[in-house]
Amino acid sequence: MVKGTYQKTNPRLSYLVALLKETARENDAKVWRVIAQNLEAPSNNYAEVNIGKINRYAQDGETILVPGKVLGSGVLNQKVSVAALNFSESAIGKITGLDGSCMTIEELVAQNPKGAGVRILR
Repeated sequence: MVKGTYQKTNPRLSYLVALLKETARENDAKVWRVIAQNLEAPSNNYAEVNIGKINRYAQDGETILVPGKVLGSGVLNQKVSVAALNFSESAIGKITGLDGSCMTIEELVAQNPKGAGVRILR
């Protein structure tokens, strides 16, 4: 390994970063390049977003992208689709309890390669 470079050891993360960069190039979607750069950073810099913050900033029916983990603290009172690297069990329960959906970032990229109408929360 060359001094100063770092390779992610999690194969899912390496695949996801490559997928995001490729999708950004093919669809001229800068949103995916920004997320790839966030995920290339050290994992202790990943976002940790509570349900309460999602409730505060999201509109009903909106798609939210969290480049990190969604945590279950707070109250959610609107239907949202949330894509994230990871979810806590309580966050999944609160999101799906209101007919919202939880998905991986990979699933969101497959559904929406242009990245249109996606709100990023950090």
